[in-house]
Amino acid sequence: MDTTNRTHVEVFLFSGLTDDVTLVPILFVFFLKVYLVTLVGNAGMVALVLRTSRLHTPMYFFLTFLSMVDLLYSSTITPKMLSDLISTKKTITFIGCTLQLFFLAALAATEAFLLSSMSYDRYAAICHPLHYVSIMTKKKCWCLVLFSFIVGFLQSSAQTRCVLSLEFCGSNLIAHFFCEGPPLLRLSCSDTFTCNMVTIFIISTCGVGSLLTILVSYAFIVSSILHIKSSEGRQKAFSTCSAHLTSVSILYGSVFFVYLRSPTSDFGKRDKVVAVFYSMIIPMLNPLIYSVRNQEVKRVLLTTVARRT
Repeated sequence: MDTTNRTHVEVFLFSGLTDDVTLVPILFVFFLKVYLVTLVGNAGMVALVLRTSRLHTPMYFFLTFLSMVDLLYSSTITPKMLSDLISTKKTITFIGCTLQLFFLAALAATEAFLLSSMSYDRYAAICHPLHYVSIMTKKKCWCLVLFSFIVGFLQSSAQTRCVLSLEFCGSNLIAHFFCEGPPLLRLSCSDTFTCNMVTIFIISTCGVGSLLTILVSYAFIVSSILHIKSSEGRQKAFSTCSAHLTSVSILYGSVFFVYLRSPTSDFGKRDKVVAVFYSMIIPMLNPLIYSVRNQEVKRVLLTTVARRT
């Protein structure tokens, strides 16, 4: 879509995380540590799965891509945010802003569909253990991953194209610390009704659609677990799902809080705190959750550490 002579704002300003100068050093150190843990945790998870043959199963195949997405997602936001914390002017070009919006929307949706794929994998493993190998074939796993990325980037293209069709000729101050749909649309001096509806429709379709897959899968999983006579067997089945359920609950709760509201709602400090969770904290927590709450990963980690000591 041609945007020549339509977009008058060439540079945006971020309001940032805080206006309190005394908090800046504390926040900088904290989020720098969060980012370093995210890099080490997700890169380590990918390396662990690739180098350990006993982890070459569908569940860890999806977990590898989830870690890659988390790594990219966090890297799209955190370095710029850390730079802005110690800068007097928190600026980003219009092109830089749209690129950040594009990759954030694409990677967030991809993560949601990967989580739904993982729930389907758990359903096949627990509800149909004898047919698990024939159900979760290598070809099906690759198809699910490719589907996640393709749909993720397609819906992101639609959202970004919508933003590019708008005029920005007034204030250039984004009430946020990165380029995200809701606060960005509020700056436009043109009618944003269509873009707001597109955003809500996409978030509802992709978010609710992937969440519905997860809920249906776990309805069957819980039903199957309750029919297991052995308490040890039930505990083992629940332990394989607990890490996944923890990740799902945090991600969907925070994203729906920000997006599934009235487009006219103000974007305040509470929204920034929630945004911190799904943009920086969740990518850090995912590898930690799967390491702590997954017995197989814990055993492999302990074995790897023991070999190196």
